[in-house]
Amino acid sequence: MNQVLLYVGLILASVSFFLCCYACLRVGRLLNSVKGLEWDTVATLTGDIGTIKKSIQTLNNRINGLNSPKLNDELLHYAIKQQNGAMHPPSDKIGG
Repeated sequence: MNQVLLYVGLILASVSFFLCCYACLRVGRLLNSVKGLEWDTVATLTGDIGTIKKSIQTLNNRINGLNSPKLNDELLHYAIKQQNGAMHPPSDKIGG
């Protein structure tokens, strides 16, 4: 029984050592690949990705009918009426 535990522990330690070496190798590759990358470039890429995501979302909404022109026209008319004061009741009193 003691020999089994010894061999299992030795195999487990060997596997964990090789996995650790593999992880260090991957981290080294990542650091080498981003060596020339500057923060300005990262910020620009982040902004570009946000813009692309927003345009794709708008396109998907149009395809699904959630952003229909009819709904936009109704919202625009409502906003114009509200801005012109057509939605507010008259302020002067009528009657006695």
